[in-house]
Amino acid sequence: MPKMKSVKGAVKRFKVKKNGQIKRGKAFRSHILTKQDAQTRRDQNQPATVAAVDVKNIKAMIN
Repeated sequence: MPKMKSVKGAVKRFKVKKNGQIKRGKAFRSHILTKQDAQTRRDQNQPATVAAVDVKNIKAMIN
């Protein structure tokens, strides 16, 4: 039986934390941030994790 390949796009986007949660990036952070208010920009600096319903699928793509 051949090994399953990981999805390279998912490997680049997600990291598994020590407690098993999966870190993810946030959208709308790259450029033209002057249109966003300060609260939105501050919220985008906070770390984000994947929702619990998606963890199983993403771990399968990563491993």
